[in-house]
Amino acid sequence: MIGKSKITLVGAGPGDPELITLKGLKAIQSADVILYDALVHPDLIGYAPPHAIQIYVGKRAGKHYASQEEINKKLVEYAKLGHVVRLKGGDPFVFGRGFEELVYAEKSKIPVEIIPGLSSSTAVSAWNGLAITSRNLSKSFHVVTGVASDGNLSEDLIQASKLEGTVIILMGFGKLKEIVQTYKKQNKGKIGIAIFQNGTLAHQKAVFGEINSIEQKVKQSGISTPAIIYIGQVVNAYLKHTKIQENATKKSVVSSVFQA
Repeated sequence: MIGKSKITLVGAGPGDPELITLKGLKAIQSADVILYDALVHPDLIGYAPPHAIQIYVGKRAGKHYASQEEINKKLVEYAKLGHVVRLKGGDPFVFGRGFEELVYAEKSKIPVEIIPGLSSSTAVSAWNGLAITSRNLSKSFHVVTGVASDGNLSEDLIQASKLEGTVIILMGFGKLKEIVQTYKKQNKGKIGIAIFQNGTLAHQKAVFGEINSIEQKVKQSGISTPAIIYIGQVVNAYLKHTKIQENATKKSVVSSVFQA
């Protein structure tokens, strides 16, 4: 055994490796084993000690290198070697199945530490200057997954579309057509929508528009997964602001932007 058995669930943040917490970085530096996901920036793995075992267990659309059950078992098995860091994109407890891993480890009597990360749901929008709440436009926000466990459009998303707050959709890009139809049924074709691919990274892409026009904009842009969708009046306000401030802005917000 290299060190005392322990599992640390670490949120790596939204993409940019510098957006991990200091506590999360220290955990990586003390790891004997790292199990990391597809959305974890490779630079973060480089902070691991030379002896650390690195295991990729990423899940992407249609490509699962390990099932959740297999990951749970690996965490406990490798904990016999010492400190295992489970490195997950965003925050491990926001659609990250961190709770499932916590429960499994605790049943096996392995001590677990949880280090939260910046959730991509709010960090990507903030990084781009898009507010998800506003005193005059949106007094709430709702983070939902786009796909239910049966593969259909999430019922929570359908219910959220009826509300006035900002809706943030994770893992929903493949359901864009159905999302558009859902909003049109609510007579919200003019509502703003923003889609960010690879948010906070140098090769980030973004598409902005209205529900009525977004599908065509997506086709023109070539944007794909991994992507986060934001829908609400805050996006309309963001578009208005960025058009006004375009010539005065020093920072290039995105590498590729398609506006309605």
